[in-house]
Amino acid sequence: MGADVNMREIALSVLLEVLENNTSMSRALSLALEKYQYLDKPDRAFLSRLVEGVVERKLTLDYIIDQYAKVKTEKMKPVIRTILRMGVYQLQYMEQVPDSAACNEAVKLAVKKGFGGLRGFVNGVLRAVARGESDSFPNLSIQYSMPEWLVEKWEKAYGEEKTRAMLEAFLKDKKTHIRCQEGEEERLLESLALDGAQAEPGAYLSYAFTISGYNYLKGLKSFRDGLFQVQDESSMLIGECAGIKQGDLIADVCGAPGGKALHAAEKLKGTGLVSVRDLTEKKTLLIKENLKRLALPNVEVKEWDALTLDEEWKGRADVVLADLPCSGLGVIGKKPDIKYRASREGIEELRDLQRKILSVVQEYVKPGGILMYSTCTVCPEENEENAAWFSEIFDFERVSLRDTAPEALKKDVSEEGWLQLFPGIHSCDGFFLAKFRKC
Repeated sequence: MGADVNMREIALSVLLEVLENNTSMSRALSLALEKYQYLDKPDRAFLSRLVEGVVERKLTLDYIIDQYAKVKTEKMKPVIRTILRMGVYQLQYMEQVPDSAACNEAVKLAVKKGFGGLRGFVNGVLRAVARGESDSFPNLSIQYSMPEWLVEKWEKAYGEEKTRAMLEAFLKDKKTHIRCQEGEEERLLESLALDGAQAEPGAYLSYAFTISGYNYLKGLKSFRDGLFQVQDESSMLIGECAGIKQGDLIADVCGAPGGKALHAAEKLKGTGLVSVRDLTEKKTLLIKENLKRLALPNVEVKEWDALTLDEEWKGRADVVLADLPCSGLGVIGKKPDIKYRASREGIEELRDLQRKILSVVQEYVKPGGILMYSTCTVCPEENEENAAWFSEIFDFERVSLRDTAPEALKKDVSEEGWLQLFPGIHSCDGFFLAKFRKC
């Protein structure tokens, strides 16, 4: 149990960063896992499960705690609030952890962090939760730990059935989605098997897989050898549907961490050029890391603000990939902290930012060329409404994705020609994709 106690203390520090200091969960957890990469696989799995679970179930956990504590969670000291959330998560959702261990270790952690005077409070709340019933919740917001305004927004736009399907999907166990270099599928599967990882085929594309059972991504020989790129299958649809031809000039205007650009480069089979850019050095370094690993010769990386016109590229691009900054609501399953930071005002600001970027990058497309517009969100303002705005303002024609979408998705292409993917309805992230040809 010594390692478990240590894991809980590490989890506490990560959760305080995420829930109290607004650090992104993926960053805080990745840093912890990197720092403690020497730990055994079960310990690392425990840490990940506890951190991710507490973040994604925060509203549910707070509701349960508030049923048994005299002091409401919002009034508690951050350390105590976080220790209680961790304890309740273990009691409610981690069957392999005995109730006694969840309670006792929480008390020890409170004492160790200088809150010995509250040991009785922590113990009393958790023991009461362990004895009580917490199966019924007043609404979908509490049941699925989703801010109420978002639940209402989705119900209004998509109906209760589709909303519930999304909410359930966001809470399911996540596997790692990868894109294999086309033609290397057999070699990839053999290499993964040698490393003890399991692979399953994706839902829509022959080169898409999900992998599980590995300890550390960089520990996989197939990853180090550049046989695959971590990328959701929804994102792969951009390269699949763009109609990329050998020799094309392609601009990816908001490209980090590089998955879509590198997919496009593979489609070019060593010909043409992909110019992939993003706003900061930190983001372009991510692209360069992946580019080095995949060793593709026909990619240039530029640090560039998408709001600034690159005169050298005016009217040159056969294809522009515009996967633009968005609210990210389609990837809540992988980044649960997004839902607590989202706001109506933020969505409106992002919608306007997307329009400003589109107004600039459409100038790169040559006559007859293609612009692919996409987001990883489920939000009409950022998706269908912006696609309609673009086709009304600029001299582009809509191109239906029905001709290029995988067979299983053709039925989901709208009358306007674009595609909105929903977690729980489709076997991928929430994602929007629209295709335009310059007149």
